[in-house]
Amino acid sequence: MADIRITGRMVNFSRLTFDTNDHNAIRQQLSSTLNEGSYLGTLVIIDSTVEQELIALIQLLIDLGLQPMAVIDGLLGDEARAIQFPVLPADQPLQRIKASKEQIVDHTPEKTTAEKVPENPEIQTPQKQTSTTHITSYHDEILRTGQCLVQDQGDIILNAGMNSGSEVIASGNIHIYGNARGRVIAGAGGHTSARVFCHSLEAELISIAGTYCVADDIPKDMIKKPVHIYLNNKQELEFEALQF
Repeated sequence: MADIRITGRMVNFSRLTFDTNDHNAIRQQLSSTLNEGSYLGTLVIIDSTVEQELIALIQLLIDLGLQPMAVIDGLLGDEARAIQFPVLPADQPLQRIKASKEQIVDHTPEKTTAEKVPENPEIQTPQKQTSTTHITSYHDEILRTGQCLVQDQGDIILNAGMNSGSEVIASGNIHIYGNARGRVIAGAGGHTSARVFCHSLEAELISIAGTYCVADDIPKDMIKKPVHIYLNNKQELEFEALQF
């Protein structure tokens, strides 16, 4: 029996592009972005339009709770190779577009009895619960080749489907009322309860919370059919035909 096994699993990561090498400014801006804790532990790819002290930048990101995993080749390429830090080839990123409209819902948990100020001042009270924001993005036009629609605070609803070579990414659920081609990535950030619904499954890739399936591995009886996709108890993708 072989001592090495090769398996596939999609890695969710964020790309950080820096237009400044002022690390104090970077720390301040990222700290305000990360203050809710939802990005802590996120794998990040580093890109920069200006020269950087790469080692110091990597340490800064680690201090903020992020996990740098590579740099994009370019201004940082030679410096990264010198310290044997991974370098990814420069790419032609997809055009990130805006949704046709968005619905924003803020939810603030009601205070419980335990959260009220106690009579004994020596008793510590729990930290105040913060409100959460859920956004549903609606897109009325076909998502075209080379386009990317991202919603990292909720769901995406595509009313006209998507072409091959396009990409849709949501932290929550994805609904596609048309042909689901391209790459469909739900549960970004590890939300295992996310689901994908589509009228015609023809995707290049389907992913939920990092568990993915490429086109060749999609069950043949589900191709070009209305399908509901979710993770089962074993964290495997389940494809279930929809009945209309």
